[in-house]
Amino acid sequence: MIELDIKITAGDLYDYMLRHSYNSPSGIMGSALGAVMILVALVKSQWIFLIGGAALLLYLPWILFIKSRQQILNNPAFKEVLHYRLDEEGLTITQGEAQAKQSWDDMYRAVSTGRSIILYTSRVNATIFPKGQLGDSKAAVVEMISTHMPAAKVKIRS
Repeated sequence: MIELDIKITAGDLYDYMLRHSYNSPSGIMGSALGAVMILVALVKSQWIFLIGGAALLLYLPWILFIKSRQQILNNPAFKEVLHYRLDEEGLTITQGEAQAKQSWDDMYRAVSTGRSIILYTSRVNATIFPKGQLGDSKAAVVEMISTHMPAAKVKIRS
């Protein structure tokens, strides 16, 4: 059993949002279209394409940055520390009097970024474990996830 106390910051939430958005079909298509528009601008000297491409490439990160800040400020769940317990049965999250449990079988997938380990509990909801707050527990958390989830659902890199 592993027990952790985590306080999610705006940077942690922004990291999750970036990863989630840029790994979706719309995020990939928007980035590709922005890059193509910039290439067209450079090849054909059509500066309107440069402006459009830059706008497409910069819009999503900027909006996600703003949204992450707003969510941290407005969502009471992010104002206090979350207590996580990972055990043989699954994940238990406690904050104050509220408690939620999720079994390993119900987990959607586990991924990592340079900053976080993200455990998806559905296609759009996730539990974020910031690597900076895991300390010595990082290897144990990765091992617990890898042991209890099918290998095809786990994409965690060191």
